[in-house]
Amino acid sequence: MSYYFSKEVGGAFDDVIESVTARLADAGFGVLTTIDVSATLKKKIDVDFQRYTILGACNPGYAHKALLAEAKIGTMLPCNVIVQETGDGKVEVAAVDPMASMMAIENETLAGIATEVQGKLKNVIEGL
Repeated sequence: MSYYFSKEVGGAFDDVIESVTARLADAGFGVLTTIDVSATLKKKIDVDFQRYTILGACNPGYAHKALLAEAKIGTMLPCNVIVQETGDGKVEVAAVDPMASMMAIENETLAGIATEVQGKLKNVIEGL
């Protein structure tokens, strides 16, 4: 089982981030954090890196259900979605597979929630 699902798309990097953010919103996810990895690497260790951004996506309803089912699940939240430049001039969007993340936790209720979130995130990525 892969721990993510992804898709390469055309378009400008910033436009792809806007599109991903809008599609996440349509699926009930808000972006809680935006981490510009390339800027951080440049600032902290003076390394040039391709454009790479991590979006911390959260669906509040599902997050609440997951927290009720497993109090420490917050260690695995939010669901990360990455947007990165590829060497061929395209942009790759990838999302964590919540089912892969939850495999280590034996909790049937949580597994059901992860399955629903997985479907929503897959639809976001496939719809790009």
